Amino acid sequence: MNALISLEQALDKLMTTIPSPSLENTETLSLAQAQNRICAQQIISPINVPSFDNSAMDGYAVRLADLEKSLTLSISGKSFAGIPFEGEWTAQSAIRIMTGAMIPAGTDAVIMQEEVIVNEDGSITVSQLPKLGQNIRRIGEDVKKGDVVLNIGAVLNTVSLPLLASLGIPEVKVFPRLKVAVLSTGDELVPVGKPLGEGQIYDTNRFAVKLMLEQLNCEILDFGILPDNEEQFEKAFIEAQQQADLVITSGGVSVGEADFTKTVLEKVGQINFWKLAIKPGKPFAFGKLPHAWFCGLPGNPVSALVTFYQLVQPVIAKLSGIQNYKRPQQLMAISVNKLKKSPGRLDFQRGFYHVNAQGQIEVQAVGLQGSHVFGSFVKSNCFIVLERERGNVEAGETVTIEPFNHLLG
Repeated sequence: MNALISLEQALDKLMTTIPSPSLENTETLSLAQAQNRICAQQIISPINVPSFDNSAMDGYAVRLADLEKSLTLSISGKSFAGIPFEGEWTAQSAIRIMTGAMIPAGTDAVIMQEEVIVNEDGSITVSQLPKLGQNIRRIGEDVKKGDVVLNIGAVLNTVSLPLLASLGIPEVKVFPRLKVAVLSTGDELVPVGKPLGEGQIYDTNRFAVKLMLEQLNCEILDFGILPDNEEQFEKAFIEAQQQADLVITSGGVSVGEADFTKTVLEKVGQINFWKLAIKPGKPFAFGKLPHAWFCGLPGNPVSALVTFYQLVQPVIAKLSGIQNYKRPQQLMAISVNKLKKSPGRLDFQRGFYHVNAQGQIEVQAVGLQGSHVFGSFVKSNCFIVLERERGNVEAGETVTIEPFNHLLG
């Protein structure tokens, strides 16, 4: 009998076994096409940002030497964004300036317009001397020419893409979208939307997996539902791995007579590990096929979702080219109710957490915790993570929680 391996051991095997994508296999996209893609080049700024000293406020550009003689100054001209001051800046005067406008040569500070008095003759009176450099954005203050602004493996999003646009960079190299083949096994499964027969259930696992893959910006190859027929399954399995980078199955990895996914995997490729010391999600399989990697999810819907979230999510990140993948954040919380737990497996229970009036994080289990009970997810916003050897938890004890990220939130 194979020994159960821990989640940490499984993640270590995944991350050390799976390679990052090759830099020789990239594509170049315009910034408008690159949303949520993974950067495949180190990007160095070709310019300074800002490219010139400019004003951080609507106000007046001044020279400290003029103000030391008098706090009242005449106005020599104006500087607007895109229309800099080009006249003669006479002594004992200021220049009216707008936010983003080029700083006239010789400026020591910009005084915001709310801090001056405009006199009837058009001159201004300053209440106090400004500090040197006040309200001036210096050239290269945000980004200096030659700075590394993005590294290989960065996600191109609504923060990084506008940064590239501000540097005048029109296109970027990215890794190809990961191709993921998805298939379910089981004579009892029926596609969502069709009527159920006696003893049948809807194929919610494949539907849920596809939704998560869409959020992870994968290209999905849907092989549908396969009957409990080893020959047909093997044929589809081989076809899927020839077209995809990753094959994900749902069901068929347990120990029943019709659970032959593991058998076919060992025949077609190799199995790296099978059976985890987690609950739900014990029958999870990971392996290598001739042309693709493989993750076999359990058939129970909660088990499938938990194993996808904890194991497949980092697999996809690594295969997609994401560097420095961060595992789900963990926090400490006070359990509001008693939690049932048997030692032996790391337990992921569905919970709802909030911050109480005292500023403490509290959490309570939501609904039944069986691996078949999917409805409790709708009312949950976190996993309650109970250590492998921990037993029952009494109300008031401290537990670890993992707030759901964008896949489940």
